[in-house]
Amino acid sequence: MSESKAKKGKMTVEEAGRMGGEKTSETHGEEFYSEIGHKGGQKVKRLIEEGKEHEEE
Repeated sequence: MSESKAKKGKMTVEEAGRMGGEKTSETHGEEFYSEIGHKGGQKVKRLIEEGKEHEEE
């Protein structure tokens, strides 16, 4: 972080995202990421299936 940003107490979006990700990792652990990854994959699968059904109409 540059000195001017440190003096103003501001952080970049990148820094905020990194800090938030680290905090989430500390509080939730690996199982949390595994679960949300599975949920995301199931959502994508469902959306693909719905898209295929819609094409057939």
